[in-house]
Amino acid sequence: MYDSSKIIIGLAIFVGLVTSPLWLNKGKAAPKPTPKLDTPAIQQLEKKECVESRAFMRAAHMQLLNVWRDQALRKGERTYINKKGEKIKISLQNTCMKCHSNKKEFCDTCHNYTDIKPYCWDCHFIPEGRKTWASTEGHS
Repeated sequence: MYDSSKIIIGLAIFVGLVTSPLWLNKGKAAPKPTPKLDTPAIQQLEKKECVESRAFMRAAHMQLLNVWRDQALRKGERTYINKKGEKIKISLQNTCMKCHSNKKEFCDTCHNYTDIKPYCWDCHFIPEGRKTWASTEGHS
């Protein structure tokens, strides 16, 4: 093979250029967000527990919200029974947002970090009497 040394050098330069963003940004990742759980409603709770366990909610809250949507809108069922057997009203605004009223500090910190744009706010709005949330990056 002719000019094999030039091909090897060219491939090395190509690989170096293609992987340079990885090397230049090594160790510069954004810190993992910590959602703010200090709303007045949460502070007043005797047991600071959500609809399901903290681990479940961190891992599968969107799946739960999709199940709730299907139950409430498609089947007309407005009661969710959690893993402890407790009955909970299916309502994003009146159940979830009752405690997690700080969308910017709670929802948006993680969604922006993971670059997820949930479509919840295409239909849902803030109930009257709650502090307003600023729309962020198309999350209106």
